[in-house]
Amino acid sequence: MDYLGVYEYRLIIFGMCILAMITDVLDGYLARKFNHITDMGKIIDPLADKVLIAVIILKLYLANEIPEYYFWMIILRDVIIFTGGVIISNKIGRVLPSNMLGKITVTSIGFFILIILLQVDKTNLIYLGIYYLSIVLIISSLIGYAIRSTEFLKQKENESIQKP
Repeated sequence: MDYLGVYEYRLIIFGMCILAMITDVLDGYLARKFNHITDMGKIIDPLADKVLIAVIILKLYLANEIPEYYFWMIILRDVIIFTGGVIISNKIGRVLPSNMLGKITVTSIGFFILIILLQVDKTNLIYLGIYYLSIVLIISSLIGYAIRSTEFLKQKENESIQKP
């Protein structure tokens, strides 16, 4: 039985996605408001987002709801960013927080997942717009993270050169 074909199942997953998006935004807001931002939170929060997206994208891929290249774009982007983040953090001695482009990218992927779950026609302009926007953002955010990481590495290198 293809559970993605059952309308009620799609609504449950849709509701879970909306709840995850709301709690993610609320968590970040509360952490900033009460100044409870930690290095662990900077790691766990984006990792939780990546795992949630990966699980949903995997199910959509297996149900033939998304093309194979889209699946791999998301998975490889997240693996590269997470692995790169760990490497950069080890080199510079601190955890880099998420940036706005990354958050916008995840939001666009989330909206794309939602319109798939709502079974919006694949020829619909909203569907196509969000789909292509998410692809552009996936590529842009990966490039942005690479540039940002390089800048932090250069900054760390300059700091160590300037110290006597």
